[in-house]
Amino acid sequence: MALFNNSQTKQAKNFCEYLRKHQHRIVNYEYFQAEGLYSIGSGAVESTIKQIGRRVQLSGAQWHRKNVPQVLAHRCAYLNGLIGSPLPVI
Repeated sequence: MALFNNSQTKQAKNFCEYLRKHQHRIVNYEYFQAEGLYSIGSGAVESTIKQIGRRVQLSGAQWHRKNVPQVLAHRCAYLNGLIGSPLPVI
C-alpha cells in the first residue's frame, strides 16, 4: 500500500481502500509458504476436488446428496487425526 499512498488516481485510492477494508481476510501467503504449511496454488485444490468427485461416483455406489457433507467431514476428521479410523468401505 505504501507504493500507492501518494497516488491521486481513483484506481489506486480504490485499491488501497479495498485492502484496508478486507485486510482481516487476505491470506498471508508468504507466511504459509515459509512455514511449509499449505500449498498456495490453486492446482492442488482443483486436483483434490476432482479426486473427491471421482470417489463419490464409484461404480455401484449409491450416494444421496444429503449424505456427502457428512462423509467428507468424517474423512477430514480422519486425515486431521481427530478420529482413529476411516469409515469402512462397503
